[in-house]
Amino acid sequence: MTSRERLLKAINGKQPDRLPVTTHHLMTSFLNKYMNGKTNQEFFDYFGFDSIHWIASDIYNESEGEFYDPTHQDVAPLEARRICSDNWRIKIEDLDGHVYKTERFSIITPEKTLSMILQSNEHTTWVSEHLIKKMNDIEIIAKYMTKPKCDVETINKVVSNYKSDGLIRGHIYCFDGFGQPGCWQDFACLYGIENLIMAVFDDPEWIHTFLKVLQFRKKGYVQSLNGANFDILELGGGDASTTVISPEIFQKFVAPYDAELIKLAHEAGQKIVYHTCGGMMPILDEIAAMNPDAIETFTPPAMAGDANLAEAKKRLNNKVCMIGGFDQINFFKNCSTKDTRKEVRRCFEEAGEGGGYILSPSDHFFDADIDLLHAFVDEAKKCVY
Repeated sequence: MTSRERLLKAINGKQPDRLPVTTHHLMTSFLNKYMNGKTNQEFFDYFGFDSIHWIASDIYNESEGEFYDPTHQDVAPLEARRICSDNWRIKIEDLDGHVYKTERFSIITPEKTLSMILQSNEHTTWVSEHLIKKMNDIEIIAKYMTKPKCDVETINKVVSNYKSDGLIRGHIYCFDGFGQPGCWQDFACLYGIENLIMAVFDDPEWIHTFLKVLQFRKKGYVQSLNGANFDILELGGGDASTTVISPEIFQKFVAPYDAELIKLAHEAGQKIVYHTCGGMMPILDEIAAMNPDAIETFTPPAMAGDANLAEAKKRLNNKVCMIGGFDQINFFKNCSTKDTRKEVRRCFEEAGEGGGYILSPSDHFFDADIDLLHAFVDEAKKCVY
């Protein structure tokens, strides 16, 4: 089997020739530090992973006065070019005097300028000042936001030119500047998860109002996915995990909005992987009821998650593909190759029966010993059905 055939077989709940083995996002800092700047594909080829190729490309609606942001030429990995209008313009300013690279990201509308502060190091970017500061800011967003769609033609051209045999993966549209695929997760990025949790109790209707705004924008994107040659797209986010929110909050404020996006994605001929990096066992059945094609990341307790692969396999009963479960903190660094191989076998024995399982680290990693990566892939390839 090719990597793509093997991964798709598992995503479809079937049994491939052997255990599929891959990883989530590859961090540029890791590739530079440990791999002499190799590309993602070179990394996959070097170790023999089942490769994944991430792509993103959006298109504007000219009849609505939208256009590509002329200042956004150097597009980062996993990003698409930002889409603006005369009523939704982007301005980015460098802020000096900080330990980390610091930028103010502003959205300029006719009524108000909304802004957030983003900071970055060599590994990642985070929000130090959130975009939504007053409750009526959501009215400005709802009134003036652009409505990007998937650039199907460009996506398919990239896929046709992709020379490897990897899985084609994307994600549901994220908010401008700093966002993530799920509706709740996008809100958390814009408002702050602590503020969002408190608002759930103080003003739940306000929460529902803006979740509907975020969902409306994402629905337009999802409905534009017809004909795009993705193999699977990511939805969700870690702020929906039960190490962050309660199962009750998940049921009321997360599942209803993301479940509708999954339904629309299926109608558009797309598959969805639901990403919950953190606690998930108390909501595992609720996630499955949203009808995704796959669930990740099954973060183990040693990494501050709660995943029990054997229990999850039994509860899901091969109705949903499981991706993840491997402890990359303790078995990609500072252990023996024997220990890494043993962890691979644990994952396979607990979740591999009958197929429908893809071995992967529980989300991305920043550091790893090269010999342990070799052992990880080699042992996975020995896990045959």
